[in-house]
Amino acid sequence: MCNVDEALLDKAIRDKYIEPTRRERPVRAGVEFELPIVCLDRKPVDFGLVHRLTDEFVKHFAFGKTSRDDEGYIYSAADEATGDILSFDCSYNTLELSFGAEQELLTVYRRFISYYDHIQSILLPERHTLTGMGVNPYYDINRREPIPNGRYRMLFHHLSSYPKYSELMKFHSRPDFGLFSCASQVQIDIAESDLARAINTFTKLEPLKALLFSNSLWGKDNCVLCGRDHFWRDSLHGLNPHNVDMYEVELSGSEDIAEYIKSMSIYCTERDGKYINFPPMPLRSYFAAESVQGEYFDIENGEYREIEFEPELADIGYLRSFKFEDVTYRGTIEFRSVCEQPVSEIMAPSAFHLGLLTELDELEKLLADDHTIYHKGYSASELRTMLDRRELPDFIDRQELSELLIKLVALSEKGLLSRGYGEERFIRPLYDRAERISSAGRDMADGIAAGKTVEYYIEEYAKTVR
Repeated sequence: MCNVDEALLDKAIRDKYIEPTRRERPVRAGVEFELPIVCLDRKPVDFGLVHRLTDEFVKHFAFGKTSRDDEGYIYSAADEATGDILSFDCSYNTLELSFGAEQELLTVYRRFISYYDHIQSILLPERHTLTGMGVNPYYDINRREPIPNGRYRMLFHHLSSYPKYSELMKFHSRPDFGLFSCASQVQIDIAESDLARAINTFTKLEPLKALLFSNSLWGKDNCVLCGRDHFWRDSLHGLNPHNVDMYEVELSGSEDIAEYIKSMSIYCTERDGKYINFPPMPLRSYFAAESVQGEYFDIENGEYREIEFEPELADIGYLRSFKFEDVTYRGTIEFRSVCEQPVSEIMAPSAFHLGLLTELDELEKLLADDHTIYHKGYSASELRTMLDRRELPDFIDRQELSELLIKLVALSEKGLLSRGYGEERFIRPLYDRAERISSAGRDMADGIAAGKTVEYYIEEYAKTVR
C-alpha cells in the first residue's frame, strides 16, 4: 500500500485551483438558479409531470447531452452550443438552470426568460409552478426522495449518518435539506492577483448581503430569514468548519488559499463506477493515509457494503466545498451564499456581485472604513448570523445601516455602468431593499405575520418582468 506525496498534492491543488486564474481572458459570468417546484393544490410535486416536462424541454430546445437516473429518467440535459444545463438539484422538487459563461448578463437573462416561460407553460395548466424562494414552501408536503442515482443516493446516505458524530458537534435533524433548499449562484472570472483580496473583501460583505438577499424562512414565526446558512453549517458538511460558511482567516495570496484547501475535508470518491462515502477527512490526512475504510451501495442487493481502498491523487476531483466564496477549477470565484430570489429580481445577486467585483478597490476601502456594523466587537461570521434574523441587534443604527446598503448598491451600479452592457437595470430593485433594510424573505415573513398567505407569495415570487 502507498500514500500520496504531499508535494504532489500541493502541485495538484495549484494546477486545479490556481493555474486557471493565470489565463488572460475577458471577464465572464456563469449563473445558476435553483427554483422550487410547487404544486398549487398543496399536494406533493407530481414527478410524472416533472419527467414529461423534462422530455419536452429537451426536445423543444434541442439539449442533446443527457444523463439519466437509475430508473431511466433524465435528471440533467445540456446544450453543448451555449453550455446551458437543465438539471434537478438533489431531488425532482428542485429545477436548476445553469448558464454557460457569458460576458453580458443580459444574454443570460434572455435565455432564462425563454426557458422559464416554456417551463411555466407546461407546469401551470397542471396546477404546478416554479417560484423564487430559498426554501420550497411545501418541503414537508413533497416527497423526500433523492434522485435515484449513485451521487445523490450517496450524498443523502452520508448526510443521514450524522448521529455517528453526535459527540463532536450539535447537528440539526434535517439531513434532507438538500431536497428543498435553493440558491442563486454566480461564478465570475478572476485573476490570481485579485483572488485572495476578493475572498477577504467579500467575506466582510457577507453580513450585509444577508440583509439584502435572505429568502429562506426557518424557525418559529419565521425568526430566521436565511435558514440555508444553518442547513449547511449544522449538518455533516459542517463537521469541518473549513468546508462551509466564511473564511475565518485573512488570506495573503494564492499560497494561503492552497493551504486552506488542504485543510478542507473530503468525504466521497468513486471506484469502478461506485460512489463511496467515508468519514470526512482533511485532504492532508486523506492523502497521507495508506488506506481508507468506506461504504458503497450495492444496487443489485439493495444494501450498503464496506470497502477498503487506497487514496489516489485523482480523488481531489471529489472535494466538495460549500464556502460562501469558493475558488473553482474554472479560474473563477463562485459566490454561493445567496438564497434564490423572486423571479422578477432573479438577476439581482449576479449583477450585484459582478458590479462590486469590478469596483474591488473601492469596495475594499468602504468595508475597511465601516463603523456601522464593524468595530463593534463582532466578527463577520457573528454579524452574518445576527443580521439574518428578523430582529436587528440594538447596537446598529438603522439610518446608518440603510445608508451603507445604499452606498453598496450604488457602488455595484457604478461597476456595471463602467462595463457598458446595460446590466445596471438588474440591481435597481435593491435600492428599495436598501432603503427599507429589507429582503424578499423579510417581506414575506412580515406579510405572513400581517395575514397574507404562503400561497400569495408563491404566486407573487413566480412573476417575471421584461
